[in-house]
Amino acid sequence: MLIDRHDRQILDALQKDGSLTNAQLSELINLSPSQCSRRRTALEEAGLVAGYHARLDAAKLGVKVRVIVRVNLRMHDRDTDKNFSRWLERQPEVQSAFSVSGDADYVLDVRVRDLERFSDFVHDRLLIQPQVAQVRSDFVLRTLKDSEVLELGD
Repeated sequence: MLIDRHDRQILDALQKDGSLTNAQLSELINLSPSQCSRRRTALEEAGLVAGYHARLDAAKLGVKVRVIVRVNLRMHDRDTDKNFSRWLERQPEVQSAFSVSGDADYVLDVRVRDLERFSDFVHDRLLIQPQVAQVRSDFVLRTLKDSEVLELGD
């Protein structure tokens, strides 16, 4: 799907506030509400809008520990990677997981209520996975920027 300037404006506005109505979008980008509605539906149907969600404040909800975990696997074959990926999908503490280049095979963004729960996650679940060879953890002391907003440009 080819997108134009108005589509990019709609996408940019929605990624910053997914609760915007078509009337509010129309005011922001100077199109009629019906045009905004039609374009929004087309963008959603094309898969450019992956979904809508509320962004929660983890600290206010008691989830105060964030850890970047680097994992190295024992072996590197398709089954090992597939099994580890499936295991990761079932771990609610893992907010994001990336297969990366560099000194780690995977980088995980893990969020838990406290150090005891992180310890339980690492010792009782992560380290006992047969494919895991090494785990290194970096505790986030302060978040300087945490955004999922894409630069859409022209």
